[in-house]
Amino acid sequence: MSNTLGKNFRLTSAGESHGPAYVGILDGCPANLALSEADIQPFLDARKPGADKTTSQRREQDKVEILSGVFEGKTTGAPIAFIIRNQDARSGDYEAYKDVYRPGHADYTYQIKYGIRDHRGGGRASARETCLRVVAGAIAEKYLQQKNIYFEAYLTQIGEHIIQKDDQQQIEKIIQEVRKDKNSLGAKVKVRAINVPAGVGEPIFNKLDAVIAHTMMGIPAVKAVEIGSGVASAQQYGSEHRDAITPTGFASNNAGGILGGISTGQAIEITVTFKPTSSIPQPIETINHENLATTVEVLGRHDPCVGIRGVPVVRAALAMLIMDQLAISCI
Repeated sequence: MSNTLGKNFRLTSAGESHGPAYVGILDGCPANLALSEADIQPFLDARKPGADKTTSQRREQDKVEILSGVFEGKTTGAPIAFIIRNQDARSGDYEAYKDVYRPGHADYTYQIKYGIRDHRGGGRASARETCLRVVAGAIAEKYLQQKNIYFEAYLTQIGEHIIQKDDQQQIEKIIQEVRKDKNSLGAKVKVRAINVPAGVGEPIFNKLDAVIAHTMMGIPAVKAVEIGSGVASAQQYGSEHRDAITPTGFASNNAGGILGGISTGQAIEITVTFKPTSSIPQPIETINHENLATTVEVLGRHDPCVGIRGVPVVRAALAMLIMDQLAISCI
């Protein structure tokens, strides 16, 4: 398995949804960065389940414990090891799926590839693993703030509904309706990195936008990544899409802050599309481990829209990536 993300700023991830804990080891954090668990916890609180009525009702505190790499409140330059313990796993909810493949999940492919799978909550394939990326992203943000680099992420669409920025009431209304229908919805998340200096990234095979796409597509349930104007570029004329350059800077940002695989100094703008979760209480045809036809409906505690809790994950992924790219580019 590929369990490490990044080159110079590098996260190694371990753990399963219904195991005792998730464990991360973060290499490449510079020494003498003031860091505590309290700096990280707000980012985890934004991702944890059960925080409100729009997400899974699994109750996890998602408290991070730093095990190494921090001494007297500052990073030492050594690997930062940390742990997030699972406290509210209900493994019995998944016994019905032990020998049945849930469509839209990784059950079938994991079984084919490894000949064994942890059926409890999706095991290693669970999106709960992203809690480790959020920790690493929070640490990256703490460091990058010193360089005046900031990040923001927010929902722009749920299903066919365009979301007004930070409109929690609108989101709750949409989720209430989809829950009544025993269904789920996909979503789009916009994420921006602000004040990234020009010159970050590489040309040709390791372009900054290519690395961004790779990182974002590695987030569970992500099905599309757009840079700048993205798929809307297909409807634009060249005279409209190209970004004029003036003595005071660029006049627009259809390129999303990247040209030729290298940052321009503008905001790096990404849109990430999440699929609707397949865990819904509606029956669907499938097969069991003996290749016999059957049906399954997935009960239990699941997100009606994974994109909602995907917002802090996307933000963390971009922060990790920019931290890594700055180190690679020596800027």
